[in-house]
Amino acid sequence: MTFDVAELRKQFPILSREVDGKPLVYLDNAATTQKPQCVIDSIVDYYTTCNSNVHRGAHRLADEATQRYEGARDIVAQFINAQAREEVIWTSGTTEAINIVSNGIGQILKAGDEVVVTEMEHHANIVTWQQACKRSGATLKVAPVNDLGELDVAAFEALLTSNTKMVAFPQVSNSLGTINPVKELTAKAKAVGAWVLIDGAQGVAHGPVDVQDLGCDFYAFSGHKLFGPTGIGVLWGKASLLAEWPVWQTGGEMISEVTYQDAQWNVLPYRLEAGTPHIAGVIGLGEAIRWFSQLDMDALKAHEKALMDSATAQAEAFEGLTIIGQAREKTGVLSFLMDGGHPADIGFLLDRQGIAIRTGHHCAEPLMTRLGVPGTARASFSIYNTLEEVDALFEALKKVRMMLA
Repeated sequence: MTFDVAELRKQFPILSREVDGKPLVYLDNAATTQKPQCVIDSIVDYYTTCNSNVHRGAHRLADEATQRYEGARDIVAQFINAQAREEVIWTSGTTEAINIVSNGIGQILKAGDEVVVTEMEHHANIVTWQQACKRSGATLKVAPVNDLGELDVAAFEALLTSNTKMVAFPQVSNSLGTINPVKELTAKAKAVGAWVLIDGAQGVAHGPVDVQDLGCDFYAFSGHKLFGPTGIGVLWGKASLLAEWPVWQTGGEMISEVTYQDAQWNVLPYRLEAGTPHIAGVIGLGEAIRWFSQLDMDALKAHEKALMDSATAQAEAFEGLTIIGQAREKTGVLSFLMDGGHPADIGFLLDRQGIAIRTGHHCAEPLMTRLGVPGTARASFSIYNTLEEVDALFEALKKVRMMLA
């Protein structure tokens, strides 16, 4: 199946720019993706034609803004196959979404209860549960990964007990690209009666998600990793849970009645959406998902696999380069070390050649400790990257190796 990446790239204005006189090769997509022109236009159009606060406005602009805002909720609900649109909660991103859940469960947990995470978590899916356990006296348990960067599923299952109240894990590792068997993990956790949250920040950009099929209770993702704006994200949760979940923030919009003595909370989804929302971000995310959903997903997956196959083959043949994270199921990420070069130096020298990657521990410091490395250089790929850009990365790395020699 063919995929016209050249035509796709024309929709991303930033990909035509240069860095120090060299064509930009953007390989930092696990940190944030670039935005197609239609997403940029949708944000500009909101601010230039119907900028207004949403809900309750008695004028045309407020009505138009509300229609676009709530229309985006419908787009997300369809994209992730939510059972009801009310299950889609707008957040500032994956981090806030996880915090909403951990804040709520932190009020429910007690001494003797357990929360299970994995060694491959982003900090946002570690520290939130860590602090909830500290406040409640519950125990945080960590499922190990093997030397390839894969989750030890047997060890994960062994940690689950009747005391396990919450289990949280990533769909895809941000630092290694490991794809977790999230449906299987969810079933194992549900078998002991635990709630399950999936960190989907790195998963949604690789295709639609079916939360009903996965069987989880909560699913969180960020717009900016899905060709949408920064500062906007989604918490999906089962309506039966979210309708009674402890509120995250109080203020306007999330209330139905207020006196000086008490307040009554609003219905879903508004009870968990306090204050004026990021309206432009919501509209931009809706447009990003609308745009993404129209693409040929089978062709995109084949293209992404070709990128990873090429990058992996060239990395394995590259003298002095070590791949960090060699899971049998992975996508989008090539983390590596190079003999004689600190990751930060590699990133700097690549940038001087127009190639953008990320270096460091990638907000996964415990995982780096487990793998025995201080951090890595990480090239991460998206649907608009080309095989020629993969080649350019390794040609640039040859020059880096010479400079570091």
